[in-house]
Amino acid sequence: MGLMEKFFGLSWGIHPKDHKRPAADAVTRIMPAPERLYVSLAQHLGAPALPSVLVGQRVKKGDLLANPQGSVSAAIHAPTSGVVAAIGEIPAPHPSGLPVLAVTLAADGLDEWSEALEATPDPFALAPDEISRRVAAAGVVGMGGATFPSALKLASSRKAGVTTLIMNGGECEPYLSCDDRLMRDEADAIIDGIRLMLYATGASAAIVGIENNKPEAIAAMQAAAQAYSEVSVRSIPARYPMGSEKQLVQTLTGKEIPAGSLPAEVGVVVHNVGTAKAVRAAARYGQPLVSRLLTVNGGAVKHPGNIVVPIGALVEDVLAFAGGFSATPGRLVMGGPMMGMSLPHARVPVVKGSSGILALAGAELADREEGACIRCGSCVRACPMGLLPLEMARHIQGDDLKGAVKLGLKDCIACGCCAYVCQSHIPLVQYFAYAKGTLAAEDRAKLHADATKKLALARGERLAQEAREKAEVAARRKAEREAAKLAEAAAKTATAATVKTVETEGAPA
Repeated sequence: MGLMEKFFGLSWGIHPKDHKRPAADAVTRIMPAPERLYVSLAQHLGAPALPSVLVGQRVKKGDLLANPQGSVSAAIHAPTSGVVAAIGEIPAPHPSGLPVLAVTLAADGLDEWSEALEATPDPFALAPDEISRRVAAAGVVGMGGATFPSALKLASSRKAGVTTLIMNGGECEPYLSCDDRLMRDEADAIIDGIRLMLYATGASAAIVGIENNKPEAIAAMQAAAQAYSEVSVRSIPARYPMGSEKQLVQTLTGKEIPAGSLPAEVGVVVHNVGTAKAVRAAARYGQPLVSRLLTVNGGAVKHPGNIVVPIGALVEDVLAFAGGFSATPGRLVMGGPMMGMSLPHARVPVVKGSSGILALAGAELADREEGACIRCGSCVRACPMGLLPLEMARHIQGDDLKGAVKLGLKDCIACGCCAYVCQSHIPLVQYFAYAKGTLAAEDRAKLHADATKKLALARGERLAQEAREKAEVAARRKAEREAAKLAEAAAKTATAATVKTVETEGAPA
């Protein structure tokens, strides 16, 4: 452990080789829109957006393609000008390759911006809620990969009385350097975005945390923030997973977020530095999120670097723009090697949360045979959440999922530190993912069973009520019939008595 880590009191995490250079030092490139873009309608945490265009319709860059559906959904916009060629399913950028609904856009090569974009000379003259509204209209989501709608986070932070805005510039994932490159190239824009976010949330101070393996980014951001006392830029230890929300908050503020709680409960909110730039574009220029900077890296990439890519470009088009392959890739990954997703093939689109595309050569892949646990405790020391990975895995292997939950399974952030340091090469994260998936399926099944039970009870009550009502109607009708019979009998009796009286009175004496 280095002196800085001892100063910060860090005992968790790992130090994987970062593999960030030479990609981090290469000049940023801008990729033109390819002939076709496949814009997924599920690029955020919530439900997929609903299409608002028709096949054959011409759109311009920034025009709305789909409306948000629900509070944690986000709007989707055209990444370039062209014609809507199709609205249908495409393979998702996920290991499953399952289909996802998307708008296919045939680019016209003009890249014309929409005239409907709403620029504002001084966004600080707007009400804070208006900043959030403009961010929502621009479809901005968290650029660090979580893809939570940023407008909702800004508005809820103001309501919660958040006092500190934490800006995540850690970028602890090996191979990735898009945040590093963005801070070097556009520090002024990021600081402007941070100040707008402070205004929107009502927080009094912002702290930008940047790992100390990015000295150029630290220098650029400190220079850009020098004129603003409310924004401070701090160097933090380069230790994975420093970019995780709870670890970053504790390192920068000393505050520990309780299990199952949100940062707002300790007075802070966390956003990515890339999100700050997107917020600025939305608030100042009305520009929606239609492109992003991502890292293209790995031993099989001919020209690694950072590229501004239009949302919806296929991975194969991005790799071709980066010069293609220098060797046959052993694996394609979207995101970083620790928490990213292996791709089934390269014909999947870039989405708002895509921070990188890795084409890893065979030598970079560790195909290791699993052995028996030797109880060394390395996984316990590495876990940033203070969990007992080996014990959780033992419970999961014995189908005791509830036991794993009691040990903190739901607090696991799936960072992969435990599996990385395991001397027996046990795929611990896979066990945890299996357990979480099984528990989620059980929860869904329980909800379904509860809903079915409620429907059955409601049906039973409805049938019983209907039976009671039918019985009441039948009883009433029976009583009415009996009353009618009695009345009829009484009438007959009365008639007979009258006739008899008449006959008696009319008889001869």
